[in-house]
Amino acid sequence: MALRARALYDFRSENPGEISLQEHEVLSLCSEQDIEGWLEGVNSRGDRGLFPASYVQVIRTPAAEPSPPALYANLPAGGFRLLPPPAAFKPTTQQAPPAAAPEPFSLPPAARYPFPLAPYDGSYQPSQGSDDDWDDDWDESSMVANEPGTLGSFYPDYEVAGSRASGHYHLSTWSELSLSSHGGHLAGHMHLPGSGAKSLATVSRNLNRFSTFVKSGGEAFVLGEASGFVKDGDKLCVVLGPQGPEWQENPYPFQCSIEDPTKQTKFKGMKSYIAYKLVPSHTGQQVHRRYKHFDWLYGRLAEKFPVISVPHLPEKQATGRFEEDFISKRRKGLAWWMDHMCSHPVLAQCDAFQHFLTCPSTDEKAWKQGKRKAEKDEMVGANFFLTISVPTGPGAGLDLQEVESQVDGFKAFTKKMDESALQLNHTANEFARKQVTGFKKEYQKVGHSFKCLSQAFELDQQAFSAGFNQAIAFTAEAYDAIGDLFADQPRQDLDAVMDLLALYQGHLANFPDIIHVQKGALTKVKESKRHVEEGKMELQKAEGIQERCNIISFATLAEINHFHKIRVRDFKSQMQHFLQQQILFFQKVTQKLEEALHKYDSV
Repeated sequence: MALRARALYDFRSENPGEISLQEHEVLSLCSEQDIEGWLEGVNSRGDRGLFPASYVQVIRTPAAEPSPPALYANLPAGGFRLLPPPAAFKPTTQQAPPAAAPEPFSLPPAARYPFPLAPYDGSYQPSQGSDDDWDDDWDESSMVANEPGTLGSFYPDYEVAGSRASGHYHLSTWSELSLSSHGGHLAGHMHLPGSGAKSLATVSRNLNRFSTFVKSGGEAFVLGEASGFVKDGDKLCVVLGPQGPEWQENPYPFQCSIEDPTKQTKFKGMKSYIAYKLVPSHTGQQVHRRYKHFDWLYGRLAEKFPVISVPHLPEKQATGRFEEDFISKRRKGLAWWMDHMCSHPVLAQCDAFQHFLTCPSTDEKAWKQGKRKAEKDEMVGANFFLTISVPTGPGAGLDLQEVESQVDGFKAFTKKMDESALQLNHTANEFARKQVTGFKKEYQKVGHSFKCLSQAFELDQQAFSAGFNQAIAFTAEAYDAIGDLFADQPRQDLDAVMDLLALYQGHLANFPDIIHVQKGALTKVKESKRHVEEGKMELQKAEGIQERCNIISFATLAEINHFHKIRVRDFKSQMQHFLQQQILFFQKVTQKLEEALHKYDSV
């Protein structure tokens, strides 16, 4: 008889090779042996692939009476995998473990898993196109934040909690482990002191080591592997607001204008670039920044904040970089970007962003020092989550099902908003094109026709028709002017709408990864609860996993709340501006027509 299992929870596949499950669905298993916490099987729809072992329960035949041998013909060669009794985990001699026994703590980090592990390198690589090439004197050092062996790496060095190898005390969530100093094998089972040998299971790692949940450091944090020294200034607070979790407001809000893009040169005129003047309101001191500086800052922020939507920069352009229209459009895009940066309670206070805004343009030494400091930031990857402080006390907890429902609802919202934004952007772009070319041409055609009629009437030399001929000629000029108004109007209203849509399309592209991190954390909580129900994991350990998952959930909900706030603010302001400009436009058209009409009064 084929092995079968029943799904305990719904599971949505998000990576190639995975299959979706529905609660209570019966599946056929290819093998009962799990691979790093994943099983392979076929669901009721005939799809074959991987799914979390903790999401299903194997259906076993009651063993009241021994079954005939023929019933076991289809079982794997090893039969059912039986858990050894606790005593099997306590060797009575000092002999080396068998060759097949895993030695997870005697191997270097790169060899612990059956898949290649790469240090976290962020989801963004600063572009190196022809727009603003990096200067050797400005970027003389590499991105050192990702060097192995530092707390900036995704996979931290495993050190005993409290060591001061780098001059700081490291707050390590690895303190529950007890590692043997001889033989390199596991001496404990990640349980709390006094828990005995009951903990026979641990929450498995994701099979896909390249998923956002793994690369962002979310998995390492949830599993208790993050360690780092958190300064008071690095703490990010989530508070409970009227609409739920939200980021604590910036006590010193500010804005920053971007003005006067100017073309500058260096190397005796051999290299040209555009510099933008930035004036932060909290300092009042202007600084000049090139696009490459914005590009560098975006890369650092996208790497540091895995559950925060860092706004995207305007796209680069290989040709026409010094054309007036392109420079003006980029400045408007950067202004929107800067507004969202200053409006975010976390991003606005980030050290790298403050360095970007305040470091004098002429002080190269100070700029490089601040740049290196940002690149050596230890609070990235899994360590970033250590900096998040969440509400505690009665009534401050999160309900797992409610959080999952809210995140699923926001996921559906972002998908629909993305589709609508694409449609509106296409419609606005097409309408603007028609106004610039089609409408202008059509109105000027009408004006030309009136002009031809006027010229024909001028052949009549009667004195009483002179005023009438002039009125028709003025009508022709009015329609020519209306055509010009149509061609110029998209700059006043539709272009601003499309700039806003472009900014929000960048935000909407960020949220699938943010949601994936939160979903991955919820999966680990469900798996730990399953182990507790089966008596394979201590309750305290499962509670630790849920507590760390709650931190990610609080941050995710706070970011969702902030997104909705600025969305309403931005679209309200932009729709008001659009309608005001439309009213002004049609008032101008009406004025032209009324002027032409009054010319006939004196005829």
